[in-house]
Parts: sequence; C-alpha cells; structure tokens
Amino acid sequence: MGTYIVLLGLPGAGKGTQAALLKERLGLPHVTSGGLFREIAEQQSELADKVRAIMAAGDLVPDTITIEIVKERISRDDAQHGVILDGFPRTVPQAEALDALLGETFDASVTLAPFIKLSEAEALERLGGRWVCTQNPNHMYHMKFNPPKADHICDIDGAPLYQREDDTPEAHKHRLDVYMEKTAPLIDYYRDKGLLVEIDGEQSIEAVQETVIAAIESAAQS
Repeated sequence: MGTYIVLLGLPGAGKGTQAALLKERLGLPHVTSGGLFREIAEQQSELADKVRAIMAAGDLVPDTITIEIVKERISRDDAQHGVILDGFPRTVPQAEALDALLGETFDASVTLAPFIKLSEAEALERLGGRWVCTQNPNHMYHMKFNPPKADHICDIDGAPLYQREDDTPEAHKHRLDVYMEKTAPLIDYYRDKGLLVEIDGEQSIEAVQETVIAAIESAAQS
C-alpha cells in the first residue's frame, strides 16, 4: 500500500508550502487540483472552456469533472507509491469518491488528513501577499512570511514570480466563504474515520512541517 496524504486547511494555511516540503522528504508527487485545472484551462477544448469559466467565477469545479482529472493523475507511474493531495478532495462526495478510487484501483486508502488550522483574519493577510512562479505553480511565496531570496524571482528555477488574477481581497473572501460551506465538512468526515490530525498553522513553517512528519510516521506505524 502507498502513502496517501490529504492536506486540509483554509486557503492561505500553507498547504502548498507544506506539500512541497513533504514531496522532498517523502519522495511523493504533490498533486494539486488547482494545478491540474490550470493545465486544462490552457488547452483548447469544451472541457477547458468550462474549467476557465468556473475558475474565473471563483467557484468549485463540479465533482464529476474533478474526480476524472484526479483519477488520471494519480494513475501515472510517479504516483505508484502514493501522493500528497492538496486541494482535493474539496467536498464530502469527492472524499467518498477518492476512497472508492483508492480501494478499487490501488487496494489502498487515505493514510492521514493533516488539518492546518488558521483563523480567517490570518488567512486573508497571508493570501494578500502570495506570489506564484511563472514556470511551476507549485512554487509559491509570500512577501511577508516566505519571501524569495531574490526580489520576485523563484528560488528553485529562477523564473519570475507573479500574482494571480484571482488574488484580490474580494476573490479571497469568496474563496473562504466557499471553503466554509463546501470543504469544512471534510474535517468531520476524516475525524470520524480517525484520520484527522489538527496542526497549529500559525507556527513557523518548520514547526508545522515537523508536526506533519511526526503524524505521518505515527500513522504509518499504526
């Protein structure tokens, strides 16, 4: 069985940063639904048109589309030992679909669901300073909390950084509202399964990482 980690937390909680660090520590691919959606949005197809319109409105991509996209991704060779999921599942039906997919296709199940806790006020402050690598959207920075070494240049590949069009105060507030309505129930879903571990997201990046690693190692031994 592989290691399947589902990262939970408000937008701005640092899931992307923690997932990138976990990728290095565990040697597992970092799979983001947002990254997959952006790949599709750059294509020319009916599905791409739908995804672009949904993303522009700041709404969630429907479960049927999301599940098919994620299924294809975690079926690739680099994910044979597991994945770090960031941004999926976003709803309880997606979590149920993920359970079915892992069980039927990989004879596996979710290993752990770290929940990085953060207040809404702190989330809004963090989101306002976020910058993303133009070459790889998984490389994310924050001008206050996690700045690049060189001004607006990615530390990893040297590409320029940019702020996404949806990184506005109104868009951020809408995203938090959508999260609370659609995604917060996942916390109870994974808690009921005994897979949830709550982590203080207002600690340092390093402290959060060590807490996540310790929880994963404990889950693997149980």
